[in-house]
Amino acid sequence: MNQSLPVNESFPACTVARYLALRLAELGITHLFGVPGNHLGPFLTALRAEGDVEWVGTPTEGGAGQAADAYARVHGVGAAAVTYGVGAFNLLNACGGAYVERVPLIAVNACPPYEQWQNYRAVGLLTSHMSPRAESNLDVYRQVTVDAQAISNPGLAPAQIDAALTACLSERRPVYLEVMEDLWDEPCPGPTGPIVRRERPFSARNQPMLENAVHAILTLIEEHPGPDGRPRPIVWAGEEIDRYRLGGRLTDLVDATGVPFCTTVGAKAVVDEDLPQFHGVYNGRASHPDVYAVFKEWATCRIGLGAWSTSKNLGGERHVGTDWVMAAHGGVSVGTSYFPDVRLAHLLPALQDALVKEYGSGGLASDYYAESYSHRGAPAGRPAGLAQYRASLSLDGARSRGGEHLTYDGLFDRINHFLGAETREDWTVVSDAAFSLIGSMNLALPAGGFLSQISWLSIGWSVGAATGAALAPERDGARPMVFVGDGSFQETCQEISTHTRLGLPSVVFVLDNGHFYGIEQMLVHPAYYAEGASIDPDFYNVLHPWHYDRLAAVFAGEDTPATGVAIAHAAELDALLARLADPHDPVNAGPLLVRVRLHRHDYPRAMAYKVPKTS
Repeated sequence: MNQSLPVNESFPACTVARYLALRLAELGITHLFGVPGNHLGPFLTALRAEGDVEWVGTPTEGGAGQAADAYARVHGVGAAAVTYGVGAFNLLNACGGAYVERVPLIAVNACPPYEQWQNYRAVGLLTSHMSPRAESNLDVYRQVTVDAQAISNPGLAPAQIDAALTACLSERRPVYLEVMEDLWDEPCPGPTGPIVRRERPFSARNQPMLENAVHAILTLIEEHPGPDGRPRPIVWAGEEIDRYRLGGRLTDLVDATGVPFCTTVGAKAVVDEDLPQFHGVYNGRASHPDVYAVFKEWATCRIGLGAWSTSKNLGGERHVGTDWVMAAHGGVSVGTSYFPDVRLAHLLPALQDALVKEYGSGGLASDYYAESYSHRGAPAGRPAGLAQYRASLSLDGARSRGGEHLTYDGLFDRINHFLGAETREDWTVVSDAAFSLIGSMNLALPAGGFLSQISWLSIGWSVGAATGAALAPERDGARPMVFVGDGSFQETCQEISTHTRLGLPSVVFVLDNGHFYGIEQMLVHPAYYAEGASIDPDFYNVLHPWHYDRLAAVFAGEDTPATGVAIAHAAELDALLARLADPHDPVNAGPLLVRVRLHRHDYPRAMAYKVPKTS
């Protein structure tokens, strides 16, 4: 006997396209980024009819992926949609970065219809964007996603979509949905329940493992006292605090215990950087000298909470020691011991309770700057305490240097003072790789005010990412401030078109160090930067020169203004920042493209450890 399936009365006329549109809206996604193609058209039509998710067309698929990546970092999940083959392979780089950095991104790929695949099988007819290997796109995306689905049956589409979206939320990594063009308008069952994150349960076997890990951390602290016998730990908060949305629990821990903390570069501004326990951004030998001194030389043990031991987080160092705790990737290393299946969300409150019980409420509070200088004596010119260290970061930025030529450090010192004392607006700093990232890591910012790609380091990421950061609801009203090198900007300059089209009042500082891949030169031949050196740069690091500021005129439209300026001296930067602080100045009506002209031999002071003392 044939028995019909029950009909979902909530969505009586669902199609595959509508189903996916409804699910994206349910996840709170407000914007879908991408480049259209004929295979994607029916889905975009359905998406617009629903009206909950706005389509944001970008000039490149890579830019769409960068925007979706940044949107997901802020919002918790993001999405990009492209067309088969040529579009999907262009999006692949962004998905690779999101996979490495644990960013929940949904990649939608519209593929040729069933009929075209049958034509190929029968007579070898390939149409646009097709590959002789029907599984080529699917196989590639399996390498950079936690779930990849090829949807060819409308009846199975809901289950496949739900499985992928659930995996995206649960694993906090990208997923891939490949949908045949002729399926979009086909009927399918409607949604029957919400998409929810599926966390691993905390079982009876997890409790003793958690307790043992906490006990080991307390033992490590006790075994590494300072010269006065008092405990002297420091917390190193990392990327997983952000990815798992644990900023509140981190704040609770440092408030309750008083323990000083630093962050990784990748977790910069995961909580407010004006918290009294915040001691700076630790980045190995690339750290600010004062931060390095308190983190590595004064603190006697280091507790990494969600921190990743990447080359950029450990600048110039290749290992952590036996006086470290590293709680990340689902387990906890304490010295040479390892405790598997101890998750950060459980560790933070358990560690807080244990530290308060052992040392009392606020019992670990200390100003490590003042404490270390009191014990050892402050070197000449060094701040006497944490407050003085913080003030020193922007003190130089308040001073007028008149006609002095800009440097990396001079630029970021001045920007730091602008953000802290001169502007009334909220800003999201989006930093690209290389010198931009090193230079911006000591800006003092509120929670959520900084985005960077710290592991994948795809150059040019910041320009497209600024679009997603600006459109994420959680940063609504915050202006993007982008720092990007000239070589990086040449990769993704088209994405300024999206800023202009949307009327985003972004400020994009293109750091033009004489059309030169500065960081690459630093990595392969740092002697080039030595004082007195007369070495020619490696030929492959020299770029073709662009007038970057003039691109604003290319992207501007009659109703979509964009402004470009070039600056080379401190006085010109002062004048520009004064205009940014004036809401009535026309430079604030749309994106502002700033070409910052720097000397080719200049580099951020944080990279000095790589440069030989003499040529």
